[in-house]
Amino acid sequence: MKINKILSVALLLMGMLLNAQATGNRFFYDLTFKPKKGIDSLQKAVMILDIADKKSIYRDYLTVSQDSVIKIEVEKMQKAGIFKDISKSFQMPKFAYKITKEYPSMKVTFIERMLNNVFGYNEEQKFDWKISNEKQKIGEYEAQKATTEFGGRKWTAWFTEALPFPDGPYKFSGLPGLIVKIEDADKNYSWVLTANKKLKEFSELSYSETLQSSFGGRSEPTIIPRDKFESSFETYKKDPFASIRGQIPQDRLNMKMPGSDKTVGEMMNDQEKMVKDFYKASNNSVEISSSEKPKK
Repeated sequence: MKINKILSVALLLMGMLLNAQATGNRFFYDLTFKPKKGIDSLQKAVMILDIADKKSIYRDYLTVSQDSVIKIEVEKMQKAGIFKDISKSFQMPKFAYKITKEYPSMKVTFIERMLNNVFGYNEEQKFDWKISNEKQKIGEYEAQKATTEFGGRKWTAWFTEALPFPDGPYKFSGLPGLIVKIEDADKNYSWVLTANKKLKEFSELSYSETLQSSFGGRSEPTIIPRDKFESSFETYKKDPFASIRGQIPQDRLNMKMPGSDKTVGEMMNDQEKMVKDFYKASNNSVEISSSEKPKK
């Protein structure tokens, strides 16, 4: 058993080291979006697109920007040997999923964590872009206009060949340059490139994801068909802790958490409410489901 644990830790560390050796480019997008259907109130988020030689990763910047804060708090707990609820030490990201694209095929993998498991689905997404001769200055870049239909919405994109990456935010790709602005006709979602920088270390996993892996949580996604993913995800949002609730004995649920006035059960209830509230706050996804699309 000890040998297995040592090998597991060694493999984890080796993977982290290999993962950290790659370099890449990080592109920052300001995203303005309508989180609720039928409501025009807007929210904002900073999203990032990290591009390396063999793939890109799109995710909420908060998932990686708070790594240092989480790391400091975890190290304090480890040093003191006392558990502390650190959920109030950082902000919840607006978007929990991440999207990877493989280069050069641009095959999309959509990934979402569901408690201690990570699931995803693959797509060979091909966009039917209509490239216009119209040009416009977007930020510091001369950009060219292109339009397409995707996910039940009509999109207008602006791309620049000055950044020679056939990529963009979310699942968008396939233009002869990086997308610097894209929005749908009703402005439910609008991304604008605001900055970019070189990455000395390109890492697919945030610190919290690596930490979860070291405690038995999965980091590699289980790939399943999209329809199965979507039905499983809807079930998860309604009852996030269903998979583990029955596995914990009642006497364990009644135990006090170390360094806290709350029991294990109360802490679980708090976490479950936080997850439910997170998903209830937004029901206007980038892609309109087939059941929501207007009939022709």
